[in-house]
Formats: sequence, structure tokens, C-alpha cells
Amino acid sequence: MPDIITAVDDRIALLTLNRPEQLNALSYGLIDELMTALDRIETDPEVRAVILTGAGERAFSAGADIHEFSESVRRGRDAAVSEFVRRGQTMTARLEAFGKPVIAAVNGLAFGGGCEITEAVHLAIASERASFAKPEIRLGMPPTFGGTQRLPRLVGRKRGLELLLTGDPFTPERALEIGLINAVVPHDELLPAARALAQRIVRHSPGAVRSVVTATTRGLNMAISEGLQVESEQFAGLVDSADLDEGLAAWIARRPPRFAG
Repeated sequence: MPDIITAVDDRIALLTLNRPEQLNALSYGLIDELMTALDRIETDPEVRAVILTGAGERAFSAGADIHEFSESVRRGRDAAVSEFVRRGQTMTARLEAFGKPVIAAVNGLAFGGGCEITEAVHLAIASERASFAKPEIRLGMPPTFGGTQRLPRLVGRKRGLELLLTGDPFTPERALEIGLINAVVPHDELLPAARALAQRIVRHSPGAVRSVVTATTRGLNMAISEGLQVESEQFAGLVDSADLDEGLAAWIARRPPRFAG
């Protein structure tokens, strides 16, 4: 069975982390398959949004495959950094900068790297059965897939440090309160809720959606003056687009827009 299952329906791609017996642990092979799937989806005009979830009833992803990671550590610093850290950071950076909205549907445990995926994607909905944690400190190490950087930016320095330094698990309600996720829903409603959110996005111009994602993602890591320049550039790239012409014409005519994308 593949480590990533891809299904496309009605302009939405569902990507499923598929190692349920291992709690969807992020093996090197799974990460590589996910990157390949993202490459395909990004250039597929039929796909306008992505939902990312985990197989089985227990986990979204319990984090890194520790057995595999341990082998890299045994081979020394260079191997551990190149095989583990860079691979994981490349994955979360790819998700964060992806040109189409990525929604995490967190169906169970989201520990370590699973939590870092949740931090990196654009939007996230969690099942009432979900659980989150940053347990890397219990292994004697910091998070390495971007968690020390993204989590404090999302939830604030002191809240982020509390989670990073204690390693304690926290509930989906707490994740919602601190801004890590967008909503908590009953378990059986998770994928329908994620799909409904995606549908509210894909009804809009794909160029406009892409520009919002790009400007927001890039701007968060810049001074506001630089971010405003990115915003201006994203708008300028749409000035001659058919979708902007249609959107303005529809607004003036008081009718729903009919975007070509």
C-alpha cells in the first residue's frame, strides 16, 4: 500500500497519510511520497484545494518514525541533519508555501511532526477526538520540522514555549483557543466539515486565492512595509486577468461571478 493515498473529487484533493498501524508516523518514505503528491497536485488545474488527513481512527500523525530517525542519529550529525531535519523542514515549508489552500483534517493524535504539519498548513479543523503535543523535549531534543519557529508565531511566545518546554498533550479545544486550529467538530463530521470549508474557498477565483495565500505566507515573515509590497505585487499580477474583470462586472451587475478557473 502507498504511504500517501490521493483522491480528487469536485476540485478538492484528499491526501491521506497511510501508515495507520504506525499511527501514520512520518517515515522518510512517507515524506517523500507526500512531496511527490504535492508536486502533482500543484500543476493539476482540476485541483483547487487540498485536504490532508490520517488513515485509521487513532492518529493524524504521531510524529517522526523514531526507529528510522534513531538510525540516522547513530550515523552522526551530518546524517541526522540531512536525512531527518532537512527533509522535515522542506516538507513543512512546502506545505506552508503551497499555492493552493491546504486544510488539515486532524482526526486523532497530532504529536511532534504531526503537530508541525498542522502549524504549517493554511487552515486546520480537528475532530473532538484529536490530541496535540510537542513531545520532542522528552527525547532530549527540540522540534526540528519548524516547531520552534511556527508555533510561537501562531500562538504567542509564552504559550508556545510552555508547550515546547513541557511536552504536555493538549486538547483540540485548547488548540482552538490559542489559534492553532480553526474549528473543533464531532468526529464523524470532520471530513465533511473540511470539505465544506474547501468548497467555500474554491468558489472564488483561483488566481485571487493563490495571491492571498502567497501574500499572507510571505508577509508574515517580513516587516510590514515589505509585506505591503508583496501585497501590491500580488494585486498587480491580477490586474489584467479575466477573473478580475468578471468579478468587477458581476459586482456592478449585482449577479454571482462566473470565474473561468
